[in-house]
Amino acid sequence: MAVSTARTVGSFLGKCGNCSSTINTLTSQLSRQVLSRQICVSSALHRKNLAAAGQEKFTLEFIQKQVEEYNIGKRHLANMMGEDPENFTQEDIDRSIAYLFPSGLFEKKARPLMKHPDEIFPKQRAVQWGADRRPFHFLFYTGKQSYYNLMHDLSSKILKVEKYQDRLRAKDIFDKDVKQISLASSRWVLKEELEAMLVETISTEDYNCFLKLMERLLSMPHCIIEEAFILHYRHELETHARKQTLPLLERDDRGVAFSTSEGRRKTSNSSVVLRDCGSGRVTINGHDYVHYFSVLQDREQLMFPLQFTGMLGRFDLECTVSGGGRSSQAGALRLAIARALISFLSKGEVENMRQAGLLTPDPRVRERKKPGQEGARAKFTWNKR
Repeated sequence: MAVSTARTVGSFLGKCGNCSSTINTLTSQLSRQVLSRQICVSSALHRKNLAAAGQEKFTLEFIQKQVEEYNIGKRHLANMMGEDPENFTQEDIDRSIAYLFPSGLFEKKARPLMKHPDEIFPKQRAVQWGADRRPFHFLFYTGKQSYYNLMHDLSSKILKVEKYQDRLRAKDIFDKDVKQISLASSRWVLKEELEAMLVETISTEDYNCFLKLMERLLSMPHCIIEEAFILHYRHELETHARKQTLPLLERDDRGVAFSTSEGRRKTSNSSVVLRDCGSGRVTINGHDYVHYFSVLQDREQLMFPLQFTGMLGRFDLECTVSGGGRSSQAGALRLAIARALISFLSKGEVENMRQAGLLTPDPRVRERKKPGQEGARAKFTWNKR
């Protein structure tokens, strides 16, 4: 009896031991799962919200390191191409990259490139507060201190011009017919360009207020005293007339200077030889221009560049033209004559011709006929039956 009881107790204790080991195993597994869940939750909590973080900030030391690596890479690239590293420009770098790493990708941003870090990394604000955690600028808490500082300066410029005009009126020497700022070849900075200059994000309403104040400053008669401030926020327009190469003056056997040029209008092609020290004789395809162009309007268009520059009767013109009608031929000859004239003019006179439209080619052509229509725009007459 005692032996069987001992066996029963032993088997019970053995079973309890197995249960305790099982419980310990389950407890350890649960603790691992809870710990892993805690770790996952903590990583999710501490993960950065990249969308809310905004633009990535780069330290000054990082930018300086990138500039040093760029300079080293530029020297290595110049040595590979057999060029002088000191005179190796960005155009040479782009040409070398295109030669060493040819790419047929359509998207230019996906092609290999090597640019200065200032062009790749966006401009960043400087530190806005000191060691005592107080901001430097009195407009810091507006959120757009650079923009409001610009508007404050702009208002100060307007008041300055008004005071200057009041002083002239007090002395009875005020004159509205004063020299104005030349803005024909420039435009106002765009909203994105102004944001890059201010290193701030502005709204469309803020940009429109900036333009209104600028236009108000320009409307004042004596705004030329703030010409430097106004031109700082205008960008020059690159036109085709500015990009074209100036024809060089040549001399014939007699030492007479002459210039050659070409012009096009619709389907007409023309070439002109302009000879200095002439008698004003103009020939077109071997005929006098009066007999070649029977319409007075075409002759006026032909001679307008010479009349505009005040050089009628100074040059002899030998013109050849082919293709098109009389109107397009007169337009092609006018463009060729204007281009040949700029070799004899100063830069100011060339700019006046450019603003008058004499150096700008006319890209208009006849619009093609559309299928199912009577012409380019005309439709067939609609009949009910």
